[in-house]
Amino acid sequence: MNRKQRIEAKLKESLNPIMYLDLVDESYMHTVPAGSESHFKVLVVSDAFENTPIIDRHRLLNQLLADEMQNGLHALTLHAWTPEEWYAKGGAPESPPCMGGSKAS
Repeated sequence: MNRKQRIEAKLKESLNPIMYLDLVDESYMHTVPAGSESHFKVLVVSDAFENTPIIDRHRLLNQLLADEMQNGLHALTLHAWTPEEWYAKGGAPESPPCMGGSKAS
């Protein structure tokens, strides 16, 4: 099982019900070896986030994925929304280009 599959499984197991889950490996946008699976963007839409401040949602996701962060996952872009927020925002924003590593000018 690769990192993307493990992350997806952990989120689905812990955040029922999930209305929408989009998990994008953005490692290719960074200066890392091919296949690194080191940078991910997560958009998860769930009723589980109702009445929960955004900081607490992010803390929860970081706790769920702590073992991945300790074992090679370098960066997570998190979008943890209720269904209402998802409809209002119209989807996840694009990630900015990498500004670090050897790609920096």
